[in-house]
Amino acid sequence: MTKVFAVAIAAILVGATAMASSEDDRQAVAALDTEYQAAVKANDASAMARILHDDMILVVGKGTVYTREDLLQGARNKDVIYERQDEIGSTQAVRLFGDDTAVVTALLWIKGTSGGQAFERKLWFSDTYVRTPGGWKYAFGQASITLPTEAQ
Repeated sequence: MTKVFAVAIAAILVGATAMASSEDDRQAVAALDTEYQAAVKANDASAMARILHDDMILVVGKGTVYTREDLLQGARNKDVIYERQDEIGSTQAVRLFGDDTAVVTALLWIKGTSGGQAFERKLWFSDTYVRTPGGWKYAFGQASITLPTEAQ
């Protein structure tokens, strides 16, 4: 009976450790994605570079593909000046897939100027993070087309 009890306690402890680890990962990725959005808003290419995976790509709603270097160069050049680049309220969700992949989804509100033209829109995005020896890295992003005004 003592062996059975010890095995049961060990199984409970292993399960609790895995849940704590998953929650820690979820919180770490959520914070990292929020940090990335703030870096984009500030055109902080060095912070973006620290978070982006070397092979990162972003696919936007109309199908245009941007590489890591495209994003970093855009920040360095200040191609877009952001007034807003913010996840809306409690829309952020982080889902873990195994030990090394996390997907963040959220509703994003962006407002600013690009090429002298003002813009403001809301869109959904999904950001995929992968665990690397250097920590979590943002590897793939996909943004929806601009939401219709009534859906915002």
